Amino acid sequence: MPRFCANLSMLFTELPFIERFAAARAAGFDAVEVLFPYDVAVPDMLDALARNDLPLALINCPPPNYTGGERGFAAVPGSRFRQDFKRSLRYAAALGAQHLHIMAGVAEGPDAKVTFIENLRWAAAEAPEQSLTIEPINQNDMPGYFLSDFDLAAEVIAAIDAPNLRLQFDAYHAQKITGDVLGTWARVRDITVHVQVAQTPDRTAPDQSDIDFAAFFTALDTDGYDAWVSGEYTPAARTNQSVGWIA
Repeated sequence: MPRFCANLSMLFTELPFIERFAAARAAGFDAVEVLFPYDVAVPDMLDALARNDLPLALINCPPPNYTGGERGFAAVPGSRFRQDFKRSLRYAAALGAQHLHIMAGVAEGPDAKVTFIENLRWAAAEAPEQSLTIEPINQNDMPGYFLSDFDLAAEVIAAIDAPNLRLQFDAYHAQKITGDVLGTWARVRDITVHVQVAQTPDRTAPDQSDIDFAAFFTALDTDGYDAWVSGEYTPAARTNQSVGWIA
């Protein structure tokens, strides 16, 4: 059975950040992920994780661009990806993050693909003990995002052929991109190490949705997926009123 994880960047936002860890544990989650933890003091976050017996499943790379630039640039030629990757890697190591999600950024064309593969190959070699993920993100939510195709993601992972680079499967984005979550899952399940869920079209809790989540969770069980399934959604009301899906 999948194990359930709470995205604390989107859930329990009615609480101060450090209080969200206890709220997630009380709601029945067994792990947490934080998209951009870089503004939080590492000792404070480690203390919150330890006090609530919660592993940190995932953080994002790169750190936020406070000048208003794009979120991610691993596929952007001439970017500072490698410099910022090293900073993210230090945070992941200090916090014990299981996965580090590398964001491709806004780019297009053959040069972007070459850049993405070269940067990911470098990152996988630079951090052989750190699990790295890439995630297709739909173009409506993030216009121009380079990695918006699951076949491309599979191609990139195969080209790099590194044991520490795998897929992050977001059911919300899969539905937006392909309209077929179960069919897409069947194509990429063997390269997936982390799953995220939210309903479409509103990205709220995964209950009433265009996606048949009962069938999706059954498919995860049938296929032997036993890693984290993270609720990465915006609750329609208070978070505790939206967590019935994990039962």
